Amino acid sequence: MARGSGAFDSCYEGVYVNSALDVLVVAPHPDDAEISVGGTILASKALGMRVGVVELTNGEPTPYGSPEIREQETAASTAVLDLDWRENLGLPNRSLESNLEARRELAIVFRTQRPRIILAPYWEDVHPDHVAASQLVDAARFWAKLSKTDMPGERFWPPQMYYFWSIHLRIHPKPSFVFDISEYIDQKMQAVQCYESQMIAGRPTEHPTVLDDIKDRARYWGWTIHRAYGEPFASREEIGIQSFLPLTSAE
Repeated sequence: MARGSGAFDSCYEGVYVNSALDVLVVAPHPDDAEISVGGTILASKALGMRVGVVELTNGEPTPYGSPEIREQETAASTAVLDLDWRENLGLPNRSLESNLEARRELAIVFRTQRPRIILAPYWEDVHPDHVAASQLVDAARFWAKLSKTDMPGERFWPPQMYYFWSIHLRIHPKPSFVFDISEYIDQKMQAVQCYESQMIAGRPTEHPTVLDDIKDRARYWGWTIHRAYGEPFASREEIGIQSFLPLTSAE
């Protein structure tokens, strides 16, 4: 399928030149991408888009995890999602900051991978790392376009950026749009379950489990657009469209 067609259509034709990735997900920790946008990743891959994930931290320490366990779980999930690229920046978990060093590291990723769409954490969240991650993405996006710097890669402005909800966010604002992931919910949940140390180990086994919660939220967002399952996104910028293609009937 040609670039620019499908789920994330764009009016920014020029950004396709020398673009390594169509979609780049910036996740604070391993498993955040799967939980929040796993279905969107799979739907985008099915359209022939190149999709990558960059984690800012390794997510450790946690009660039942370790860096080695999380690395193995991430590798298993990467295979399920069939990602084209994945990297971890190794920034400090639990004390993530949008500082100059972190901003430079993420801006380098944007300059070298040149994604035309960035999916980033929403700017309000219970988890401080998620708030810092959202601020960091905003700042690194700007830095990536600067000239006369010591950063490798050509200057680049990622033209589209959308924000995803975290499982920590209890009160959800109204999204700018909801992505239909109905065909990919089972595969999304398979990817999420790869993180056994976070989703299964030491957790209650009776219904509802954390896995039920993740799937039920996707069911709710699907219901809002008259589909089986969905994932919500916010945008700080206007979204341009080229045609009205109805997702649902008026019934």
